[in-house]
Amino acid sequence: MPSVIISASYRTDIPAFYGRWFANRLRAGFCRVVNPYGGRHGTVSLAPGDVDGFVFWTRNAGPFLPVLAEVAGRDAPFIVQFTVTGYPRELDASTIPVEAAAEQIRRIARDFGPRVVVWRFDPVVASALTPPAAIVASFSRIAALLEGAVDEAVVSFAQVYRKTRRNLDSAAGRHGFAWRDPEADEKRALLAELRDIAAERRLALSLCAQRELLVEGVRDAACIDAERLSGLAGRPLRVARKPHRDACGCWASRDIGAYDSCPHGCAYCYAVRDQATAKRNYRRHDPEGEFLIPPEIPRPRGVRGRDPHPKDMGG
Repeated sequence: MPSVIISASYRTDIPAFYGRWFANRLRAGFCRVVNPYGGRHGTVSLAPGDVDGFVFWTRNAGPFLPVLAEVAGRDAPFIVQFTVTGYPRELDASTIPVEAAAEQIRRIARDFGPRVVVWRFDPVVASALTPPAAIVASFSRIAALLEGAVDEAVVSFAQVYRKTRRNLDSAAGRHGFAWRDPEADEKRALLAELRDIAAERRLALSLCAQRELLVEGVRDAACIDAERLSGLAGRPLRVARKPHRDACGCWASRDIGAYDSCPHGCAYCYAVRDQATAKRNYRRHDPEGEFLIPPEIPRPRGVRGRDPHPKDMGG
């Protein structure tokens, strides 16, 4: 019977902000989740026999390093999808410096193996602060720092969803810069340039969920990568091949994160409607609870007051 790959999480940065919660749920053997497309509650098993591997997504793995050691003691491999872009603070409000991120990546590779970490340089954001020359320079600098510690760089171009446009417009208004969504040919030309830089650093370049932009020498990304996990485990995995979305090379997974809960404050984030909501949800988090962010109890119409503390909700 197929088991599952646990994604933690493309909806929020669990390693940076919610590591204690994850460790608690790992020991408990399960967590509770809220379906973002309807609100139904579900239970996800984290028991060793039910999980074939983990994929962690982060911009700061420092607080999570002890938890990675605990995960490594289980019979399930893991991958760390680690985003490092080097963007200015107007776009990345509170991410750690490039050098600190590179040191964390090198440490993870040293402690757990060179194929455990995948470097993400995404999304590529075209703005007055990040013109093509600046993007190329930042990619080149980070690739040099990571040479030998990773073997793949994943890129994508910013998907301009409604909330992305709203957040970028807000940041542009506050900080006085312009941004745009380049034409496909411009994206392909930049992708080819990044491909060549990656090759010089012995990195394979892959493109996440944007197959229409692929150029020669750039492959389709599989961020939930059962083949990489299988290589790390030294055995085939039992998971099914089911894309997360039509233009995606990922294998089937179960995400245990929650939207609107990441306080990093990246201006282009698709997973956060606004920072006020993200910070409010972060304050509601209970590391001892079963849910990452507890479901809100609807108030009777006309009743005002503070949000209930997670412990008041029974976890």
